[in-house]
Amino acid sequence: MEFAELIKTAKVENVQLSCPGLPPIKGTLCITSHHLLLSSQPGGQEEQGTVELWLLIRNVDAVEKRIASSLGTITLKCKDLKVLQLEIPGMEECLNIASSTETPKHEAQGWMAALPPPTLLPTNRLRATVDDNVLKKAARFRQGGRFPVLSYYHKKNGTVMLRSSQPLIGPNRKRCQEDELLLSAVLDGGERGFIIDTRSAQAAKQARVMGGGTEPKSSYPHWKRLHRPLERGRPLQESFIKLVEACNDTSLSMDRWLSKLESSKWLAHVKGALSTACLAAQCMEREEACVLVHGAEGTDTTLLVTALAQVILDPDCRTLTGFQGLLEREWIEAGHPFHFRCAHSAYSHTRLKQEAPIFLLFLDCVWQLGRQFPFSLQFNERLLLVLFEHTYASCYGTFLCNSEKERCLCEVKEKTHSLWSWLNQPSELKKLLNPLYTYNALVIWPSVEPQSLQLWQGLFLRWIRSSQYLDEAWAEIQRLVTNCEDAPEEGAGRTLCHSQPDAAYPLTITGTANKG
Repeated sequence: MEFAELIKTAKVENVQLSCPGLPPIKGTLCITSHHLLLSSQPGGQEEQGTVELWLLIRNVDAVEKRIASSLGTITLKCKDLKVLQLEIPGMEECLNIASSTETPKHEAQGWMAALPPPTLLPTNRLRATVDDNVLKKAARFRQGGRFPVLSYYHKKNGTVMLRSSQPLIGPNRKRCQEDELLLSAVLDGGERGFIIDTRSAQAAKQARVMGGGTEPKSSYPHWKRLHRPLERGRPLQESFIKLVEACNDTSLSMDRWLSKLESSKWLAHVKGALSTACLAAQCMEREEACVLVHGAEGTDTTLLVTALAQVILDPDCRTLTGFQGLLEREWIEAGHPFHFRCAHSAYSHTRLKQEAPIFLLFLDCVWQLGRQFPFSLQFNERLLLVLFEHTYASCYGTFLCNSEKERCLCEVKEKTHSLWSWLNQPSELKKLLNPLYTYNALVIWPSVEPQSLQLWQGLFLRWIRSSQYLDEAWAEIQRLVTNCEDAPEEGAGRTLCHSQPDAAYPLTITGTANKG
């Protein structure tokens, strides 16, 4: 049955829309297979023109309805954290609209290939000593077959970063000579490498009971293990929910608000992710050592660390095209299960075990980098907001499914459009560029001190607090930069265009390796 056949009421007049920070809008509400459309009535909004709301139905996270005599109220809590309230005349119409909004949706559109060009990584040294048979056996020794693969090559000193899942050591401390050979082949001669495990030492030890574990020093003598536990799964999802609840409660006093912000532990998760990424980056940049990153499955915190480390280390990953390529390589092709992790946002009453805002945490960390180094990222906050929205609800296929295998089976490229094809249109592209950007070849070392990390207001308060003045400020910056670029070579105005790039502040590696 087509979704259109389930729409019992397709059009309702005199519906009033209320949204925090905006005056109420009254108009005609229409529901289609994909969107809720509300168009204000002629003559409404005093002298303003027609106002339209286009809401992708897949963006709705939770629907709450209240019926009172002949008037019904529907509250739509969206995955992008927006909250909308619709006052609908007629009890039957209200129930029908609510029912249609709650019905699961599926989308299919033609694909337009617009992927960023792949980043080429040297593999000659590794493949000279490691053949396909070795890789197959090493894969069987790693959870989910995720053997150590090349994630990043540091051109400055030739070190590499790898990512994998946990080794299947088990309670009997099984060994795999092929896996040991693979990791040994990464190192040159007497070099040493670092294994960064995103679980605690205790969690890694407990994983052995279930057949997992971590690399024992006796079998991997040239690798030094460091445990940097990062939360994922339910604890991270609960942190996200608590933060959004605190942000939406405008009645809180300042002390109470700060207390709720701290108790959500969201900024603690941001600090942990940035600290671990800095550790991986420092191992490569300052210690000139190779790095292997893994947790359990290697699809969540592992990707968080490897992707952030590359943004910190590599100026190419801080360009708009390079960042898109990083997302394709380290999140989409690497198998982050977007369908499971982003099934619901912060409002849904359904609590699925596999939900976790890991990718949102990554975007928040990138926003922190952009705030601390305002000249070093070619893209602006708008790109990060667009990515957040489309991971939870999108009419494009880029973030669909849980893996490349699923995307092939579902024929995603044949049945959907690419998000990149839309973002890379000239009209959209210019909205995503940072007007202050200056190419910075240096490593950017972020501060992770409490006073240096801030709440991402542009996301968590975007529907609560007006961004008018900030938008006006950025528009003025854009105007000044444009005028500066159009100015003659000589003149005082041109100094605005040649600001010094952000300084780099190295962070000392802290902690010691876990023995064993």
